[in-house]
Amino acid sequence: MPRLPRVDVGGEIYHIINRANARLPIFFKEEDFQLFEHIIEEAREKFTTEVLAYCLMPNHFHLVLHSHKDGDLGKYMQWLTLTHTQRWHTKNETIGTGHLYQGRYKSFLIQGDKHLLSVIRYVERNPLRAKLVKKAENWGFSSLARRLSNNPEKQKLLASWPIEIPHDYLAFVNTPMNREEEETIRYSVNRCKPLGSDRWTVKMIEKFRLEATVRKRGRQIKGT
Repeated sequence: MPRLPRVDVGGEIYHIINRANARLPIFFKEEDFQLFEHIIEEAREKFTTEVLAYCLMPNHFHLVLHSHKDGDLGKYMQWLTLTHTQRWHTKNETIGTGHLYQGRYKSFLIQGDKHLLSVIRYVERNPLRAKLVKKAENWGFSSLARRLSNNPEKQKLLASWPIEIPHDYLAFVNTPMNREEEETIRYSVNRCKPLGSDRWTVKMIEKFRLEATVRKRGRQIKGT
C-alpha cells in the first residue's frame, strides 16, 4: 500500500501520533516518561515549532504542534524521535537491537477553531479513555497536568492556544466525547485527513493534493 501524503508547511497546526514498534510499551516507569518530556523541552529551544498539547501513553505519544516555517515539522519530528530512540537505547542498554518506533509518524492538519479544541480534548483525555486514571488531570505526563501544575518552568513548554480555553475545560475534558466526534478524529488519525469544517477541509485537500486521504482503501472493481 502506498504511503499516505504528509503535509509540512508553515503556519499550520498538526496532530502527530507515533507508536512503538509492534505497539509494545516504551514508557514503563516515571523516569521513562520524564526522559521524553526532557527531550521535548530541549526541542523547544532548538526549533520554532510550538507545542499546544501533548500526551504520552505507554506505547505511543500524541502531539499537537504549531509549525511556523515550511519543512520545520519534519525537522522537529526527525530530531525528536531520533534523540529519543538513541537515549532510550542508551538508558536500557539495548543499543543496536532495532527500531524503537514502528515507522513514520502520522500527522494531519487541524483548523484553528472548535476543531482544534476537539483534538486537544481528545489528546488530553486519552489516559482517561484508556482507563489508566479516573480523571484526566491525574495522568502526570500530558499538557493538561503541566498546565495545572502552576509551575512556570513546566508551563513555559506550552504555547498559547489560538482559541480561548473554556472556563469549564477541566469538566469538559473529563466528559466523554460523543461517538461521532471520536470516530471523526480517529479517521483523521488513521488516514491523515485534515480536520475542520467541510469547506476548510476541501480547501486543504485540494491545496495540498491530499485526495488519497479520503479515498476508500482497496482496489475498486469497475461497474460497482
